Amino acid sequence: MFPDELRARAAALIDRYRAEGRRIATAESCTGGLVAALLTEIAGSSDVFDRAFVVYSNAAKTDMLGVAPALLAEHGAVSAAAARAMADGALARSAASVAVAVTGIAGPGGGSAEKPAGLVHFARAARGGEAADARRVFAGGRADVRRASAAFALALLEAAR
Repeated sequence: MFPDELRARAAALIDRYRAEGRRIATAESCTGGLVAALLTEIAGSSDVFDRAFVVYSNAAKTDMLGVAPALLAEHGAVSAAAARAMADGALARSAASVAVAVTGIAGPGGGSAEKPAGLVHFARAARGGEAADARRVFAGGRADVRRASAAFALALLEAAR
């Protein structure tokens, strides 16, 4: 399902987090659970992977992760603020020590001049660790954007200390 290189990175991440006694949660919108699928593709991932929140709609972001409707109204679901709130919500609602969030416009439609198709916001929250966020615009079709987003989310997890 995933390229060998990405599977190898996921396996190394699972091994490292297991050795460090850390657990992961994901909060995903445009990837629809692809990050969770990548991590759980690895045998033994249950030692590390706690849970996934697939929050495609704004109502799901609010109901499942506690993202404030006012934040979504002000910044939009595809924003740094929304990604940070999603990561914080996933961390608060799980046994994870690190959470990663992904929200974006996979395309091909749905974009605008301000927020084009391919725009994705990411955030990482960690108990006792540093938070991070990033904005990327990926080229290609819907599947390309989703795969690139899963790979970048993995990079955020790899960088967590």
